Amino acid sequence: MSHPNVTPERILDLSKSIDTNLRASLDEINAINLRSQMLSLNSRIEAARAGAAGSGFAVVAQQMKSLAEETRKAADRLVSEVQRDIGELSQISRQLSTEVRGQRLSDLALNNIDLIDRNLYERSCDVRWWATDPSLTQACEEPADVQRVRFASKRMGVILNAYTVYFDLVLCTPDGRVIANGRPGQYRSAGASVAGSEWFKAALATRSGEEFGFQTVHPSALVSDERILAYSCAVRKGGESQGQVVGVLGILFRWDALALTVVRNTPLLDDEKAMTRVVIVDATGLVLADTGDGMLRDRLSFTDARQIFKRTKGYVVTDHAGIPTMVAHAYSPGYETYSTGWHSLILQRFR
Repeated sequence: MSHPNVTPERILDLSKSIDTNLRASLDEINAINLRSQMLSLNSRIEAARAGAAGSGFAVVAQQMKSLAEETRKAADRLVSEVQRDIGELSQISRQLSTEVRGQRLSDLALNNIDLIDRNLYERSCDVRWWATDPSLTQACEEPADVQRVRFASKRMGVILNAYTVYFDLVLCTPDGRVIANGRPGQYRSAGASVAGSEWFKAALATRSGEEFGFQTVHPSALVSDERILAYSCAVRKGGESQGQVVGVLGILFRWDALALTVVRNTPLLDDEKAMTRVVIVDATGLVLADTGDGMLRDRLSFTDARQIFKRTKGYVVTDHAGIPTMVAHAYSPGYETYSTGWHSLILQRFR
């Protein structure tokens, strides 16, 4: 017969209950023994007063004393043996509870980073596909043609209406000047220079249209300093994979919309939420997503951090900010050809 409610915590609670009940029972036995000893003492006193007539009664009183002493010794042995067993059971229960909790939290951490990897894989596909759109390639080939540039802007606006995960799309010349964007009424980025941006330089460094550029989480002036991930691809003449580079397309992804949704919706138990922090960090420990308020500000550090970051998945019980904490971890598993290379962590204080 299965017992779905039997958990390590329940076993630990039962062992504590057994210990409490045993102590209560032993207290009752000791109380009875004390009364027996007092009765035996009184009986021997009365037997002594009765002289020879009370000698038989004195023997019974002595036996009562011996019986009470043997009962006390038996109770002491029981306490020693049962407490040893209960102590071992409690230790096993705590260890099992830790293992079950660690496994569950590390599974949740893996699920979080897997969701992010799968979603961001689509972004790497989007930018490579849209960079071959004829309206974009023609605008880059002839950036002085106002009509073509306007049409490219409208075309990017149509894309944005279908893909709500982006703040904006920007189209740039090879020297880094933005010539068009998909939401010109909201973000006036046309004319701005992105030549120093990592995502722009990464796109220019690609060898074919099969490759893409990327810049990790950062606030972008192109979209009113909102936090973004930027994906980019070189726009090549005629949309050909090996064509001459005539521009760069950058797509500015709404990072918070994905990241905060994932970490905040981690399926924790109600009584865990107040003592749990869920984060995504990069290889240096910089917090990229957080159920707290440390995004792009905190650099997570804790005892055994190097040890756990070497694993693909697992947990440690360690010291974090002076508090005993379980840190469950999963490294980015990647999806298809894409991987963030980030770490997903769930930090849970011990009660």
